[in-house]
Amino acid sequence: MSEGKRKQTLLGTVVSDKMDKTVVVRVDRKFIHPKFKKVVKQTTKYKCHDETNQCQIGDFISMRQVRPLSKDKRWALIEILKKREV
Repeated sequence: MSEGKRKQTLLGTVVSDKMDKTVVVRVDRKFIHPKFKKVVKQTTKYKCHDETNQCQIGDFISMRQVRPLSKDKRWALIEILKKREV
């Protein structure tokens, strides 16, 4: 049997939960700039599917890549790693 492709997983922070069954997640990454040799911080926002609407702003979550669910949504919630601090 052939193995399927491994789905990419990312860790990020929820920045918006205003949509139904969807959260916006900010993923930060750091890398060294190829020309200037400085550490650069880059932020990207992804729309993530949250079937049970359990995520809140500030939660740290894990999400994985899935088939396209809508025009912008290609990620699904795996688990909430850390709830927001009140």
